[in-house]
Amino acid sequence: MARFGPVATAMVTPFHPDGSLDLEGSAALARWLVDHGNDAIVVAGTTGESSVLTDQERVDLFRAVRQAVTATVIAGSTTNDTAHSVEMTQAAAEVGMDAVLAVVPYYNKPSQAGLDLHFRAIAAASDLPVMLYDVPSRTGRKLETETILRLAREVPTVVALKDAGGDPAETARLISQAPEGFEVYSGDEPLSLAFAAYGAVGVVGVSSHWTGRQQQEMFAAFAKGDVATAREINARLLASYRFMNSDTCVFSQAVKVAMGVLGVPVGDCRLPLGPAPAGTDLLARAVLKELGYLT
Repeated sequence: MARFGPVATAMVTPFHPDGSLDLEGSAALARWLVDHGNDAIVVAGTTGESSVLTDQERVDLFRAVRQAVTATVIAGSTTNDTAHSVEMTQAAAEVGMDAVLAVVPYYNKPSQAGLDLHFRAIAAASDLPVMLYDVPSRTGRKLETETILRLAREVPTVVALKDAGGDPAETARLISQAPEGFEVYSGDEPLSLAFAAYGAVGVVGVSSHWTGRQQQEMFAAFAKGDVATAREINARLLASYRFMNSDTCVFSQAVKVAMGVLGVPVGDCRLPLGPAPAGTDLLARAVLKELGYLT
């Protein structure tokens, strides 16, 4: 069994119409996710617009979601500042979070040696399990396989990777060399089934806001050796994957529109993302209708 379960969602952060943080809406959304197939929730990750949350908002959000569900709650507690990441990780531990998601520092473009020390400092800040997060398309720096393996072997609380590195062959190499107990989660839903074939244990997804149950079925079918069924389910999810991200509408915007269509109000994104472009609701309705959510 995967430590955090096979399906986790990087949750969007609900805001009121005036742009203020909606804690009641956050708790309601967390409960929706658990009720719709999610084993774990990542709070204040990239999709949760962590970069536009104040420290106090982030801690309040951690607490609200932690109190709302009994499922695993993972804190997006890190930034591109190591000292700040340590402080927020300690705060996450104090409010009872189950683990932290530690992203590669963005903008700074540190060396692999700097990344190694950054993640060791975060791991030392608490006893919480640490999931590394490699997403070079956003951070500008790849977390190399050798760095991941060194951390996994030498730091007991570094237990997992959310892999959005965009290099399936390197993912396969990492999994083949990882120490026992270290788990890889897909951070790129279109690659989740392929990653499962390499030995990945699950996904930290975004379309899983509404496809959690289907993704659970896909991973379960694959685990039983029913590859044909897993492929059929994955094929049904391709439209959701395509809907989520484009040059004009990114993950957070698309998800917020889809959740609104489903009757779970979460507001718009804060700037610099802002509201989703016109017509996104029509695309969302088409995707959700195809999955049977709408008539």
